Amino acid sequence: MTLTDQTVGTRLGEELDIARIDPYLKAGISGLSGTPRISQFSGGASNLTYLLEYPSHELVLRRPPFGRKVKSAHDMGREFRILDRLNAGFPYCPEAYLHCTDESVIGAEFYVMERVKGLILRAELPPELSLDEQQTNRLCRNFIDRLVELHNVDYQACGLGNLGKPEGYVQRQISGWIDRYEKALTPDAPAWEQVKVWLREKMPIDHHKPAIVHNDYRFDNVILDPRDPMRIVGVLDWELTTLGDPLMDLGNTLSYWIEAGDPESMQLIRRQPSHLPGMLSRQAFADYYAERAGMPPIRNLDFYYTYGLFRLAGIVQQIYYRFFHGQTQDPRFAQFIQMNRLLEQVSLSVIDRSPL
Repeated sequence: MTLTDQTVGTRLGEELDIARIDPYLKAGISGLSGTPRISQFSGGASNLTYLLEYPSHELVLRRPPFGRKVKSAHDMGREFRILDRLNAGFPYCPEAYLHCTDESVIGAEFYVMERVKGLILRAELPPELSLDEQQTNRLCRNFIDRLVELHNVDYQACGLGNLGKPEGYVQRQISGWIDRYEKALTPDAPAWEQVKVWLREKMPIDHHKPAIVHNDYRFDNVILDPRDPMRIVGVLDWELTTLGDPLMDLGNTLSYWIEAGDPESMQLIRRQPSHLPGMLSRQAFADYYAERAGMPPIRNLDFYYTYGLFRLAGIVQQIYYRFFHGQTQDPRFAQFIQMNRLLEQVSLSVIDRSPL
């Protein structure tokens, strides 16, 4: 099987200047020759990702989005440092090659890493990939196993002990996302007031064992081996990674996990094949995670899931804010306001039936 994640032509307004980027890369990375062909990965809605194909090398370049930048996000140096150090303890990270702080090269800070070839799943399985229910279940469990493995990494030994402050993480996430959401409000956005009050009232204490928190772990950020699609060979998008409560990271992942029994409105925003026969439900996902992590069943899962939904709405709204104010022309973002509204309704439904 030769399936790999595909690129598209560079989107209008997001082009790279080959005449400037090529000599810079050749000065910093040995072995490059010829002129690269530049294309853009279609996935992702925050940092922009490009493929640079030289005759003998394939490189991936990451840069911040054009337009308004969110404070503390899109830190290319931080993301580069995470990849550079974490690879020793979590070998699914791509190798980091070069970090550029000279914004005159492409108009922004950026970094370059290896391209890990493989299959990245989107909303539906590609027609060429046929997995039965047993294989799908194995893939699902492998996906959870890698998250547990990440949460068990000795971040001190990797030199990432200063990546974040685990103490007070839960409280900071709730107050921080409330603040970020309110700063990104547009006139057509929902207020989320009832959910914000509930999250403040139901906050648990921090998990006793802090961990590296990926903060965006989902199927379209993992790379599968095309020869054995149940095996994960890479994990991408370390932009939001920090140290904190691993159960908050689980909540983030569950916010993307739309299962087969969810209503049609949720199926419309599904971005990964989590609905297929063999995929675990959200509750079974959390139960398997707890089992593999050696912890008791998670009794306040509703809190972590609702937090994940609100945080996802915050990310969606930050992106929509840029579209609303004309800072990006990407037509995908026009519908993000509808996604935001749906996420609020799902959160209210969880709260209404929660025993917390």
